[in-house]
Amino acid sequence: MIKLLVGLGNPGPEYDATRHNAGFWFVDGAARALKASLAMDKSYQGLVARTAFQGQPVWLLEPQTYMNLSGKSVGALARFFKINPDEVLVVHDELDLPPGEAKLKFGGGHAGHNGLRDIHAQLGTGDYWRLRLGIGHPGLKTEVANWVLKKPSLDHRIAIDQCIDRALTALPALLSGDMNKAMLQIHTSKPPRPKLPKPDQPSAPVQAPPAP
Repeated sequence: MIKLLVGLGNPGPEYDATRHNAGFWFVDGAARALKASLAMDKSYQGLVARTAFQGQPVWLLEPQTYMNLSGKSVGALARFFKINPDEVLVVHDELDLPPGEAKLKFGGGHAGHNGLRDIHAQLGTGDYWRLRLGIGHPGLKTEVANWVLKKPSLDHRIAIDQCIDRALTALPALLSGDMNKAMLQIHTSKPPRPKLPKPDQPSAPVQAPPAP
């Protein structure tokens, strides 16, 4: 079972709507679904909520250490409550997936993601679960840092939000450890087209009556 659900991001209102905070967006949704309230806990340097699923304790965590030091928060909580790495699910933004697509995986490298890099170091292993939320790639490696710290376009944000909503339907499967079922609910062969809000329709022009 998953005992610790971690969303990655950066603290502060200036980062709230940026791509790098997609993990926070997911955990905010999970907290609402589980009727849990996140609150700052200095012991773990993060926003923390404790709840239960099927009679088992579950912790939600949003590290407030800034992305590059996410592992300090994750490691502190996991060590104190004796949570094994394979009982941890880290939700993070993923450059290599387009907006609207998500992938669940176990283990592997950090692929240059600084939050994962620090979690690897603090847990001493990469053998934990990850939910990768696609944010797309700017096309140039030199633009990546700027890309993740900017707000997505409207269509990209809608696609990411819809993806998070879809992934949240798999929350019971994720928390119970039924990862095959969760993958079936989360994965898509291609991202669905975002449902953009409809613009206001102009009223039809009034036609003059025909001349007698």
